[in-house]
Amino acid sequence: MISSPRTLSQRAFCIALRPPFTVLLVAFAAICCNHPVTALAPKNQATAQVSTLPAGQPRNWVQSAAANELHIIDDDGKAPLRYRIRKIDAHSDTTRLIIETRQGDVARLIERNGQPLTAAEDVAERERLNAILQSPSDFIKHHKRDNSTRTDVMQVVSLMPQAMIYTYVPGQPQPRSATSTQVVIDFRPDPAFHPPSMFADLLTGLEGRMWIDAATQRVTRIEGQVIKTVNFGFGIVARIAPGGTIEFEQMNAGGNRWVYSHLAENFSVRAMLVKTIPENTRMNASDFHLLSAPITFQEAVHQLLNTPIPLR
Repeated sequence: MISSPRTLSQRAFCIALRPPFTVLLVAFAAICCNHPVTALAPKNQATAQVSTLPAGQPRNWVQSAAANELHIIDDDGKAPLRYRIRKIDAHSDTTRLIIETRQGDVARLIERNGQPLTAAEDVAERERLNAILQSPSDFIKHHKRDNSTRTDVMQVVSLMPQAMIYTYVPGQPQPRSATSTQVVIDFRPDPAFHPPSMFADLLTGLEGRMWIDAATQRVTRIEGQVIKTVNFGFGIVARIAPGGTIEFEQMNAGGNRWVYSHLAENFSVRAMLVKTIPENTRMNASDFHLLSAPITFQEAVHQLLNTPIPLR
């Protein structure tokens, strides 16, 4: 059974920071969510122009970027990261420390609403982490769900080059922060594409713009918008309404480990034909540090427990 789009998009962001998901959830992320595509230039970035269009067909750039993504998704976890992630939605504002392991990411809550935890909250979080050590099977079971999500995303990423019509953006607007030339491409659904699975139906309902770094052939930014109703399981599992948007960025965290650094989503999903749920979420990852070698999830738990954090 497919997870809800809300669960998938947020789980994908966290998995994307592992070796297995790094750069292009182009397909997947752009399906579910947030930020206007009508004025597609990045809001906080300059729009310096490039006088000539890139060589070759725009689809070739997307194919290369998608191939890079699939290699990263299949990564064996030899270059794990430690980082912070802040998530803000209608229900909460939380910041966590994350350590990647081959068995799954381990997280420790360190802030609420941008403020340090109370002593009581920290005790509860420590108890939760210790429970992972006492019941490792529960942790492994959760990670298996992540593996299922990874498989779905790999399928969508592999289909992205053939599912869309791609065109170069006139003037090739360049981000202010870019250190090398970005190839700027608009995408929209190809009416001739016939999705081979329920999950791939997502690709028929979005359009947007992507920025691909010309030197590394990595996607650095995507802005997308849901332009027609997207159904999961004929609309029975879930239905995403038109107008939902997404914005995400990724960066090289070191050692050629490309990761998502920003995700913003804004969409409305009707779940199980019962309830319409608005989803407005922003997630930002920062303070990336490459670990010297892979560690077990038990070692990650101990590292997090031994990390001093300020309390209020």
